[in-house]
Amino acid sequence: MRCQPRYDGPVYIWLKNKQSCLLCDEPADDIIPICTACETELPWLGDQCQTCALPLPGAGLYCGQCLKHPPAFERVIAPWTYNFPIDSLITRFKHSAKWPFGRLLAELLAQSVQHNFDNGLDRPDALVPVPLAKRRLRQRGFNQAAMLARWLGAGLDLACDEQLLLRTQDTDAQQELNADARHKNLRNAFALAANATVKGKHLALVDDVLTTGATTQALARLLVDAGAARVDVYCLARTPKPGESP
Repeated sequence: MRCQPRYDGPVYIWLKNKQSCLLCDEPADDIIPICTACETELPWLGDQCQTCALPLPGAGLYCGQCLKHPPAFERVIAPWTYNFPIDSLITRFKHSAKWPFGRLLAELLAQSVQHNFDNGLDRPDALVPVPLAKRRLRQRGFNQAAMLARWLGAGLDLACDEQLLLRTQDTDAQQELNADARHKNLRNAFALAANATVKGKHLALVDDVLTTGATTQALARLLVDAGAARVDVYCLARTPKPGESP
């Protein structure tokens, strides 16, 4: 594990009353370092599948995949489509260790999840980050899902269990595979920790991006088969189907 990487820009302290926008460097309007103009222009996810959050042309619908093969998870909460500048911010956080971007996105995700709580979404018993393969953890130095889960847990006053799920196989990177290959790639890739207790619990998986849902489906199925009462998914962004605009 490496120490926090060198960061030559301003140091953002979330307890400060005045912040500068991380996207345009103009003064922010709140303690979160993003201005109203930049926040408004983010690619907010509109009409979507009521289960997996796939972008859809109308409200209150379910996508064909969820109707035909209902997933093991109950609900996906994702504020944005995986489009500029969210894709760039996630990439810089995830692959270049630009942690302030990850913290900003986690704060905004917390607001989105809290809005859903206020509108009837059940609060989970704990947040569970998607585990990272050991090889990629050594290369990257941190698990971005675990960091998001910690920040999200602090913002929502929810417990975060980083030891519940284990990645037992170093599989190929999911980004390089199509949907069928992603599912095959994840067979037997995860396990519960030896002392894991999930029976009757409502858990929420935390990750950065939901693409085909193969990873979250594999983990949700593992948890449900172990007795979890419900599994939701909280992530930063949802991708559209290949070839479709968000």
